[in-house]
Amino acid sequence: MGDLAHARLMACVAAVLTVATGLGIRSTATGAVAKYAGDALYTVLILTLVVLLAPRVRPGTAAGAALGLSCAVELFQLTGVPADLAAHSTLARLVLGTSFNAPDLLWYAIGAAVGWAVHRAVRAGCQSFETVS
Repeated sequence: MGDLAHARLMACVAAVLTVATGLGIRSTATGAVAKYAGDALYTVLILTLVVLLAPRVRPGTAAGAALGLSCAVELFQLTGVPADLAAHSTLARLVLGTSFNAPDLLWYAIGAAVGWAVHRAVRAGCQSFETVS
């Protein structure tokens, strides 16, 4: 398997694990724990999708893009458009949210930091494996 295909496969696995983790937390936790874990995982999922689309992306660039997009979606909520769309679409509610909440920005940054660390570690591990093989 080529490097790009391997990176994309790893990104797909990471995306599935991220969604599964989010669903698991939502089914077992309530309140702030579930909400803010979901915020962090939202950014991690975006990071995995960035890697899926651009498998050579550096961890810092992927994390920055994921954080930027997460924050942009949060700020977009100030317009009221996401809430209007969410009233008609579950998918819009899940992707865009409904209302601005400033603490979400912190949790997006935490998700980006965790995603960066995991991406960096996986990438370093893959490179070490390639030099040994």
